[in-house]
Order: sequence, then structure tokens, then C-alpha cells
Amino acid sequence: MEQSTPWEFSDDRGRLVVAGNRPERIVAYIQAGATLWDHGIRPVGIFGSQHDGAAADPAKGGELPLAEIPYLGSGAALHPDTLLEARPDLVVAVTYDSEQVYGLEAKTALELETHVPVATVAVGPGRGLAEVRERFAALAGSLGRGEPLTMARELDAAEDVLRQASGGSVRPRVVALSPAGPERVHLARPGAWPDLRALAEHGVELPEPAAGSGANWATVGWAEAAALAPDVVLIDVRVNAARVEALRTDEHWRAIEGRARLLPWNPEAPASRRAHTRFFTDVAEAVRGAAART
Repeated sequence: MEQSTPWEFSDDRGRLVVAGNRPERIVAYIQAGATLWDHGIRPVGIFGSQHDGAAADPAKGGELPLAEIPYLGSGAALHPDTLLEARPDLVVAVTYDSEQVYGLEAKTALELETHVPVATVAVGPGRGLAEVRERFAALAGSLGRGEPLTMARELDAAEDVLRQASGGSVRPRVVALSPAGPERVHLARPGAWPDLRALAEHGVELPEPAAGSGANWATVGWAEAAALAPDVVLIDVRVNAARVEALRTDEHWRAIEGRARLLPWNPEAPASRRAHTRFFTDVAEAVRGAAART
């Protein structure tokens, strides 16, 4: 007869998360759930953040089969009982400050942790993309799953291609942004986002927005965005971002759209080798194409 083995994981809030045996029923914040899916783990439920609505955001879902996995809600509307109805052995979420469980109200997280273990992985500015990826890999490994070894080779190859594309005599300018509407735009500060820092480390030219109060974003008008003269725009495609069609009343956006290649960008993408391989490959192709046009 098999004997159950206690399970534990040191999460990124500095907490030792423990369970009587290895968790099998996992409820996850959608980004974490998409990452676990890439490691062969199927969540029994997912939830969103205060920026999400009543349905799962497909931009955040990675390769999750969203039609098959229950979406349990988001933000203040998400009650602990709703999460517990999925009978989880473990809740997996992310944290930006190594303290708060992102996506859950503080009181919801506290109540939830009296019933079920909660593990977080830090994805904020203080952590590199590879470190985020490896922390999720460590969590998946503790749960008995992992990505195929071939994915490591594919990621290495994608990084090589990106370095080659960005290392020429012409270095296209890449700007990441989240449209707020036809009058305002949130420009990403490259140093605040692990995926953008990784692009810079591989030689991609990412101009810095003007200094200001926002730690992660500089909120400005479209004229300031156009002044950065982007050749490639990584445009936020999450549901809370404005759609491209709504921006075309602004002449500065039209100038950007006429000049730059637009590449869909999910600031909360899965943190897996599979997802990062796809990201680096797509950016390399866009950079190479922009360089050829110059």
C-alpha cells in the first residue's frame, strides 16, 4: 500500500507551503495556470485579477483550453467559497511585491489560506525572466511535472536568433505600450518588466520613456509615444487595453501605425520555455523585418 509523502515548496513570499501529500487539484491565477499548463499540469480552475472581468482573458490564457477549465471570477467579486468549491489541494498565484497574492483581495487571500495552501511566484521588477521561468519550473517539478528537454534547446536557439537579429548595424527601436484610448497611452518602462529587460539583454533597442511618477508605466499622450519613433510596437492585447480601432482618430497613433510593425504583447504571458521561445522568435522576426525596411 502506498504511503503518502508530505509535500512542501518555499514560495516567493518567503513562506514554506506544505501539504499532506503532493497536490493534484490546483486552482491558479490565469498567468500561473497557463504556465503550469505548459509544464503538463491541468488546473481545475483559474481566476483573474481586478483588471479582469466576468470571463477569462484569452490574451492571458496562453495555450489553456479556456472553454474546458472553469473560470472562477476576478477581483473583488471573487469570493473564497467560490475558489474552495473547486476542491483545490493548492492555489498557485503570482506576486509583484513578494508580499501580496496578486489577483486576490487581501482578506480573500487570508481566508483562503486557512483552508488550502497558497504558493506564489514573484514576477515583479526585481526578478529576471529566466529566474521567473526557473521558479515556475521548480514548482512544477515539485508537483511531478516538467517541460520536455527539447524545449531548452529550442529556447537557446530562439535566443541566438534574437541576438543575431538585433546585432546588426541597423538597430530598430522597439517600444512596448498599453493603449488607454485615443488620448492617452501607457508606455512600458523597459527596466520594470522581466520580458523587456530580457530583450535588452539580447541587444534589442528599447528607448526609455521620459522620467515620471509611474514605476512600471509612463502615462502620456500619443505625441510623446510617436516621438520615440518606434520601428516595432509591442502592443498590449489584454482585454483591459484599448483596441487599435479606437485609436485611429489620433494623428500621432496613425503615424505610429503607418511606420511601425505591430506585435501583440501580453505583459502577463506564461513564464515557460515554450512561451519564451515563441516571444523571442516573434520579436526577432519583427526586428529583422524592421531592419530590412530601414
